[in-house]
Amino acid sequence: MLRKLVWLGLPLFAFASFAADNSNDQLIQEALKSSPLENNLRRLTDEIGGRVPGTPAMQRAVDWGVAAFKEAGADSVHTEEFTIQQSWAEGATSMTASTYSGTAFPIRAVSIAWAPALAAGKHVPVMDVGQGSAAEFAKAGDVSGKLLLVHTKVLASWADLFLEYEQAPSVIALAVKGKAKAIAFMATRDNDILYRHTNSGFGEIDKLPMVVVAREDGERIARLLASANPVWADLAIPNKVGGPIKSWNVVAEVRGSEKPDEFVILGAHLDSWELGTGALDNGCNAVLVIDALRAIKSSGLKPHRSMRFILFSGEEEGLIGSRMYAVAHRDELDKAAGVVIFDSGTGKTTGFSTGGRKDVASSAAALVAPLEQFDAARLIPTAEAGTDHFDFMLEGVPTFVAEQDEANYLVNYHATSDTYDKVDFPQLKKHVAEGAVLSFALANVPERVGPRLNRAQIEQTLHETHIDEELKSMDMWDDWASGKRGRAK
Repeated sequence: MLRKLVWLGLPLFAFASFAADNSNDQLIQEALKSSPLENNLRRLTDEIGGRVPGTPAMQRAVDWGVAAFKEAGADSVHTEEFTIQQSWAEGATSMTASTYSGTAFPIRAVSIAWAPALAAGKHVPVMDVGQGSAAEFAKAGDVSGKLLLVHTKVLASWADLFLEYEQAPSVIALAVKGKAKAIAFMATRDNDILYRHTNSGFGEIDKLPMVVVAREDGERIARLLASANPVWADLAIPNKVGGPIKSWNVVAEVRGSEKPDEFVILGAHLDSWELGTGALDNGCNAVLVIDALRAIKSSGLKPHRSMRFILFSGEEEGLIGSRMYAVAHRDELDKAAGVVIFDSGTGKTTGFSTGGRKDVASSAAALVAPLEQFDAARLIPTAEAGTDHFDFMLEGVPTFVAEQDEANYLVNYHATSDTYDKVDFPQLKKHVAEGAVLSFALANVPERVGPRLNRAQIEQTLHETHIDEELKSMDMWDDWASGKRGRAK
């Protein structure tokens, strides 16, 4: 073929370009074909349901992932065990509000995950502390023994979601300092929708009992307090807290044909909260990873580097599974050519964030060019901390996180409403194509798109992208600064 191209007067690089274009077309065609994608997600969400580490549902999900990868044609499949330091499950949380005049009404509430239990408390005074700033705490006065009502903003954008996570640690610290009894965060969704979050960073039990209360109930309490009507709460949060639990990452591999010791990761997290069935967060992307492997194998194409397709566990408890994987495989991360992560439902992909790396955004531009047909060919040198690329980024490995439109993700995020029927399957098939094309290109490009950064370079990137400030607000910076997390040198 090379001789023929030279004879036709084409430069030598034309063969590589033609081959790449042909492989991209093949992968996209395979990805968009009918596949087990929808049935895989139906089984994961409807039959298994919400997937919290340490529960029978999570174990069934791991078994499901192993079987689905084998059916997709993986060269090998295995699980890698790790430990989460404490187990947690919600009991029958209950809350009733009452006023001085004798009016009483039930409050819809759920416990924040990995928060401690609270024995049934009767007639607990409720105090409004606004959004929980230091000034608002000071204005509120003595919070000792009180249930603190914290106002929130209705989610409308990704920035709102990040603000919700960044707001909580300082509120909790002030509440603990003031010896509050518990915190009630007003839900960031309308229409009585409840959801689950955790504010712990690594599977540890938090410092104070906390609940999310339905927004309409929280606003009613706030109006009563604002009109000089004292409110009390009868509150019980009988959470079940236990010792260490085991969980597993599910790892499938397609062996590289030329550089099998080098590798690319395409990943998504398998675990979810259990109020809904974890369809948008993150079942749809777990099945995406499996279907991308299927598309690559069905195409007959052979990657030069090995490809690892990973379903991480413990993401919701603090990115634990991906962190443990990065630590366990630290000695081979010099040979990691890239990590691609999907974790934002089925909103349209608009491009990929490169973990703050301008060099990668430039060198990988040609690899995402075939995704222009999906309007997903943009690479932006931004950084974020909220999903399973994070510890690979802190290890200096090139990372690519799918940037997506909000679509219906935020209203259903971690919520009772996060179910199978919310998934946009035609859009998800396009995401399969995007994940397959980018990860396969990273596995096949002659030279890797960027080196593994050293610690000084990583820290410079954290400062340049201002993610260091985000990490400080979320109590995550100290682990990096102390060397407990990320690349040592």
